[in-house]
Amino acid sequence: MTKVIIIGSGNVAQHLIVAFQNSQNIGTEIDLIQVFSRQKESLSHLLDLNKITDDLEALEEADLYIIAVSDDAIAAVSSQLSFKNRLVVHTSGSIPLNALDNDNRKGVFYPLQTFTKNKEVDFEVIPICLESENATDFQLLEKVAKMISDKVFAINSEQRKALHVAAVFVNNFTNHLYQIGSEICQENQVPFEILKPLIAETAQKIMVLSPEEAQTGPAKRNDSATIEAHEAFLSNENHLKIYKTLTQSIQHNGKKL
Repeated sequence: MTKVIIIGSGNVAQHLIVAFQNSQNIGTEIDLIQVFSRQKESLSHLLDLNKITDDLEALEEADLYIIAVSDDAIAAVSSQLSFKNRLVVHTSGSIPLNALDNDNRKGVFYPLQTFTKNKEVDFEVIPICLESENATDFQLLEKVAKMISDKVFAINSEQRKALHVAAVFVNNFTNHLYQIGSEICQENQVPFEILKPLIAETAQKIMVLSPEEAQTGPAKRNDSATIEAHEAFLSNENHLKIYKTLTQSIQHNGKKL
């Protein structure tokens, strides 16, 4: 059995706990033996309290330690580990491998997905991006990753940074545009619900087409009359600025403005 310990109690940590426990339930060779949380009660709905510790000094011996904390805490947490020469990884998309303390062997176990507490995800379809300092450690990470996901990739720190930036565009920025659309609907007494089939179809199209092939709308058509009408309609200066910037980007096909 591969013994795993998770350090952290936030969104990523909680989803990993569920994924590993589900994996154990179907008889894989993963054994989630312990989880660290500063507030043990925050994980009591997921684990028996005897599997949770609030003392880094009390961490048991394991094959893999997964640090799933906020980006700005990764270096500090890794430096507080009292053991040496064990495999310690983080789950961040933007933090390089070398941010981890030199006392232990380093790696990255990055599930590329947006996680929200109490919102279930299917880990089998979530890409897990792996990085390590040596081939033996990579094989262990790959073994563990494949126990919970069908999509496992070797990605170095520079590639992971690029993926994280790209993910901000396709997830965080896109969600913000949903928020703007919702605000416009609310201001004009229109149910946002009406837009949901359009949102679903837009996302579904890029599963079979490239984003460039899937692009539609007035900017793509260079429909200046419609664009001018939209700009005249938008009274919110921030909304208007975003509309103009995205319109120009589409018209230039992503080239530098």
